[in-house]
Amino acid sequence: MKNLFAHLIAFGLATSCFAAQVGKPAPDFSLPGTDGKTWKLSDQKGKVVVLEWFNEGCPFVQKHYTSGNVQKLQKETTSQGVVWMTILSSAPGKQGYVTVSQLGKDLARLKASSTVGLVDPTGVAGKAFEAKTTPHLFVINSSGVLVYEGAIDDNSSADPKTVSGAKNYVRLAVDSVLKGEAVKEATTKPYGCSVKYP
Repeated sequence: MKNLFAHLIAFGLATSCFAAQVGKPAPDFSLPGTDGKTWKLSDQKGKVVVLEWFNEGCPFVQKHYTSGNVQKLQKETTSQGVVWMTILSSAPGKQGYVTVSQLGKDLARLKASSTVGLVDPTGVAGKAFEAKTTPHLFVINSSGVLVYEGAIDDNSSADPKTVSGAKNYVRLAVDSVLKGEAVKEATTKPYGCSVKYP
């Protein structure tokens, strides 16, 4: 039984048993990056990390990129030493799937300012975090503890005009963490398109 369970973990089939929870250590993952390197979440301990689930074909993702909202937030946070990972969990054959090299080109075209783009075609990382939508955002503190998960902001419309005036939960969470304060709204309901898992 122990061997079977180990195999399930190895193949990402038992991730639900170790799903991410706010206030608990974030589950580790290792994914190929757009910079040609393999990125392991645990290697970022000591830094604040933002995980952004991405799918360019989703109108809610388009809302935040065409308005420049995400790029601005990425630039602001990474300039403060935050590691921002843009993650694509679309499976091969599913809507939104691209190779890691194509993801790099797409993020460059969108003028993204994330630290790195990562592909998760088997969905192991996405399922470990229970990422439900694109976008779905997670903030991890420098101790490796998940301190925020949910929507990027409080306006669930797909209209880019609604970015202005919306409460940006991610910015507030990162600001609180960098100040050494508790995140006041640690969990919100994500909105967007469903993640296209295998």
